[in-house]
Amino acid sequence: MDILTEALGSMRTGQPVSVRTEGRAPWGLRLPPVAGAGFHVVLHGTCWLVPQDRGAPSVALGPGDVVFVRDGRGHDLADRPDTQVVPERASQFQPGLPIGTLSIGGDGPRTSLLCGNYHLDQARPHPLVRQLPEVVHLRTRDGRHPDLSAAVQLLGAELEDPRLGSAGIVPALIDSLLLYILRAWFEEQSSDAKAGWAAALDDPAVAPALTAIHEAPSAAWTVESLAARAGLSRAAFARRFTALVGEPPMAYLTRWRMTTAARLLRESEAPLTAVAARTGYGSEYAFAKAFKREFGLAPGGYRRGSRAA
Repeated sequence: MDILTEALGSMRTGQPVSVRTEGRAPWGLRLPPVAGAGFHVVLHGTCWLVPQDRGAPSVALGPGDVVFVRDGRGHDLADRPDTQVVPERASQFQPGLPIGTLSIGGDGPRTSLLCGNYHLDQARPHPLVRQLPEVVHLRTRDGRHPDLSAAVQLLGAELEDPRLGSAGIVPALIDSLLLYILRAWFEEQSSDAKAGWAAALDDPAVAPALTAIHEAPSAAWTVESLAARAGLSRAAFARRFTALVGEPPMAYLTRWRMTTAARLLRESEAPLTAVAARTGYGSEYAFAKAFKREFGLAPGGYRRGSRAA
């Protein structure tokens, strides 16, 4: 079970939206908040990411740099931190490619970026994502993160010279980029500095328990049975799990069951009895009661609302 993939899958509510942005100095672009998470990949040149919250530091970006804005907060992109910015403009779509294009600025040095956002449910973020920094900045120069670097280079090549198959390759690369970004960030945390989920996914006791919950949310897990998987006493396991994951084992189990149920209601036609069984509830009534307590509405209403959105 790949917990990172499962956690992101539980939050996704649609396909990524992306725009190939070409800026020539002087240029500046104001990006409003988005309902999800933003990302930028510098394919050529340099620029600055300037938070609209002036208390936060600006970030210098160079070729191969990747930025992930966890909660989609508004920010500016510009050739210099003090360049005047303009509001985001409507983009044009390239023939045969599901990606927009935008050109902005003067006649100075060129910066080429891929900008966009992933549609993630920020109302109920998975704690793995919630514990990330507000802005994740990764450099792929000098041999850092070779997998992420390879993905960026492939993406840049397809955008620079679209060929047969690019219409399928580009969306797949953008979709995969999120996993490459987060994997690189987790790997970048030093062993001494690891905490929270970065440590939980490597912990020899907590990781097996998390895997068990994700693989079989319908199982009748108890703190004792999960502790047995971890090879610890009940009390020691509960303390360790809570310290790393941020909530007790049974609270996380309930969270994951409800997250799984919500995903099944959104993405499948499974009857409520089947959803209840697959998430560890012995009856539709017990499941509906737990679901309404968690989401504030009945499973049927949630399903109808998600389809109408």
